[in-house]
Amino acid sequence: MDYILFLFVFSWNLPGPDNYALQYSEGAQMYITESGRRAEDLFKGIQSSDGGVRCDSLKELASVSRDVTFAQEFISRDGHVLLVKIVEDSKENNQIMTYTLTGFMELMDHGIVSWENLSAVFIKKIASFVNKSTDEAMQQVSLDILENMVLSSRKLFLQVKQEVTMERLIAHLQVANQQIQTKAMALLMALLQTAEDSDRKVLILLLIFDINIILSSSPVQDEMAHYLYVLQSVTLNHLEARMRTPLDCYSQEHREILHGLRQAAFETESENSLSHERRRSLCAKEFKKLGFSNNSNPGQDLVRTPPGLLALDTMFYFANRNPDAYSRFVLENSSREDKHECPFARSSIQLTLILCEILRIGEPPSETGSNYHPIFFSQDRLLDELFCVCIQLLNKTWKEMRATQEDFDKVMQVVKEQITRTLSSKPTSLELFKNKVNALNYSEILKLRQTERLHQEETLAPPVLELKERLKPELLELIRQQRLNRLCQGTMFRKISSRRRQDKLWYCRLSPNHKMLHYGDVEEDAENPAIETLQEKIPVADIKGLLTGKDCPHMKENKGKQTKEVLDLAFSITYDVEEYSLNFIAPSRTDFCLWTDGLSVLLGRDMSSESMRSELEILLSMEIKLRLLDLENVPIPESAPIIPKPPSNYNFCYDFSQTEQ
Repeated sequence: MDYILFLFVFSWNLPGPDNYALQYSEGAQMYITESGRRAEDLFKGIQSSDGGVRCDSLKELASVSRDVTFAQEFISRDGHVLLVKIVEDSKENNQIMTYTLTGFMELMDHGIVSWENLSAVFIKKIASFVNKSTDEAMQQVSLDILENMVLSSRKLFLQVKQEVTMERLIAHLQVANQQIQTKAMALLMALLQTAEDSDRKVLILLLIFDINIILSSSPVQDEMAHYLYVLQSVTLNHLEARMRTPLDCYSQEHREILHGLRQAAFETESENSLSHERRRSLCAKEFKKLGFSNNSNPGQDLVRTPPGLLALDTMFYFANRNPDAYSRFVLENSSREDKHECPFARSSIQLTLILCEILRIGEPPSETGSNYHPIFFSQDRLLDELFCVCIQLLNKTWKEMRATQEDFDKVMQVVKEQITRTLSSKPTSLELFKNKVNALNYSEILKLRQTERLHQEETLAPPVLELKERLKPELLELIRQQRLNRLCQGTMFRKISSRRRQDKLWYCRLSPNHKMLHYGDVEEDAENPAIETLQEKIPVADIKGLLTGKDCPHMKENKGKQTKEVLDLAFSITYDVEEYSLNFIAPSRTDFCLWTDGLSVLLGRDMSSESMRSELEILLSMEIKLRLLDLENVPIPESAPIIPKPPSNYNFCYDFSQTEQ
């Protein structure tokens, strides 16, 4: 049949033979394609009475279902319904069932058929594979299917929640198989994001305890790091409502908390015996000592959002959790008469705002983020506990700086730097954070700043700048070679869909002679597949252009649906007179920079990524330091010294010719 089609195309001199197919003129008028014949063969093979034929057919189906054309042909024959029936009957062995589930997952991934059409019996069977099965391959694909169900509709979420036991899902997080860990975490994240607030809080508490065990037992993979980041973000974002709610000065509850803070700090006589004016005057005096700017109506200090009521919560938590430290802080500063008192309330409000910014409270989780704080999973109330440590750090730093009220902003900048630098070292417990942040005192911050400033000043001297310009071409060539070598190693890419983060994988790599780009679909556990296994290829000579961000064809198709994070990772290459494109979504910003730089080198263009600029600066800095090693502590002049005039004669030179005679 393909030969007949070829004759037609050749005789009529039609361009692009792959764009044509034969069609029946009668009956269903279906197209006669290779995919159609293959779909028909597999559809019949799956229904064969021979177990071996069924197994081979389902195994092949699991592989070829990635192709959308085949998927359309197979689904048009109700092939997916046949797979559902196989699962519901559960008469096959684990191997055949795994092939069935994999094929079903690949077919559903194309979005041709709705998930909502699945029966309750099918959902129960899939859930039973997660709850009871011991076959790891079957568990992985079952977890994958359930995740898609949960993200598809509220109805399916409720059914999955009813069938899958949380205890079993959490148990999957503690197994040695990291693929099962990741897929179980993906399902838990889907349940977490879809659940009601009450259920979400219970699930979060269960997860945080078990994830702390995982973090201490094995290294975290990239995919798991993303889910830990999402869990941290979702959990902390429940504080957003308090952060964006101003204090109600007329609320009895809020007024009682404010007076509770005042009474906990100062031992006062019974206020009931005082007159209204006397009591009012006493309260204003004590609120001023407490550090409120508006001492007659302290609630006005908490009207600004953010941090809103969250600042009141953190102050109240500190006063109740550490009453001695709270009293010491307030009394120590309120009794000073040298203008060096640290205002507790004002400092607390600003510190709460700083912690919200550092922890990104109120910001939605990105699709590609993976920057989580291990300390989060060791504490039930991270913000409150961090506040208790950092407010005492603030008081300590205030004294080290001998600050006054005019230095308030400077102190807060130093405290923010102390917290940020300490959290960047990824402390795993509150005690470790406390030790590290207190060791990073004001003098250490000054040393770090001075080192960074001296380094900057050194690199800005005119002779050094001139030397840098001379070194740049050689170092840029080194970076170019590294980029091409990285493209030769290749990278695994994901086709991210709107329904879920996990999706199909494909691999792309440059040939060793830099003349071909090879690519093709791969399995999740594939590592550095050989070029021979990547069936598709594009000659580098045919590449016409490199597009990034919203200019990419796959970003234009989903205009308005992609987040900034995905746009920042998207790039495409156009080839064959810009009619075709190969579209990428990089796994990380680093990979994006490596690939766009490498492709620019292949196209004879300049590299322009921020990663290239950063690496060039690092290499230049290292090279400059090596060149100037002998000039340590020697000031470098702004300009070259003046060359003196040559001497009037050279009679001072020793005459070697006379010695030889």
